[in-house]
Amino acid sequence: MRMRNKPWAEEYLLDHDAIVSIGDERKQQITDWFGNNQPIHIEVGSGMGRFITEMAKHNPHINYIGIERDKNVMIRIVEKAVEQNIENLRLLTLDAEKLPEYFQDGEVSRIYLNFSDPWPKTRHAKRRLTHENFLKLYKQVLAEDGEIHFKTDNQHLFEFSLESMSQFGMKLKNINLDLHTNEPEDNIKTEYEEKFSNRGFRINRLEATFK
Repeated sequence: MRMRNKPWAEEYLLDHDAIVSIGDERKQQITDWFGNNQPIHIEVGSGMGRFITEMAKHNPHINYIGIERDKNVMIRIVEKAVEQNIENLRLLTLDAEKLPEYFQDGEVSRIYLNFSDPWPKTRHAKRRLTHENFLKLYKQVLAEDGEIHFKTDNQHLFEFSLESMSQFGMKLKNINLDLHTNEPEDNIKTEYEEKFSNRGFRINRLEATFK
């Protein structure tokens, strides 16, 4: 997600360093950042932040990390977290390829991938967040029974992800090709999900584990 550049973005985020980190000071110190041993769930690509903030509010017994590389976008998430005083939420500005630098092996219980960039051109396949290069990173930071929850409106990306995860040896479950038909009560829609669902796009969803 791209937003107009805000020259003051970095200063704003630094002023809220209790909940957001834009440097490397939190590397391998995520659990200490929360000050407790609750399970950690992360969302890679948190966009405007509705999903991660709502999840944190509904599940105070879980610690949440929203990951967004665009500082201009991250501002919107920080605003939501501060306004609603969400204590079990932290935010990181980094690329997904750096996850093992910040999280210890097996430290994460669940990873959410919501409406990731589909990178439709074949030559860009390695940039898709369900490519095997990223699956290797998720496997490293996830606990043995950790899960990946993936949602997208892009049919090609969903098909690619099914194949990529299967070839990687992952176990797939709860595959849903039209999530909003008989939508689960606990489904939290991202801003993007609501927008495109209202336009008639089908939402695909799956859950996956490494064993």
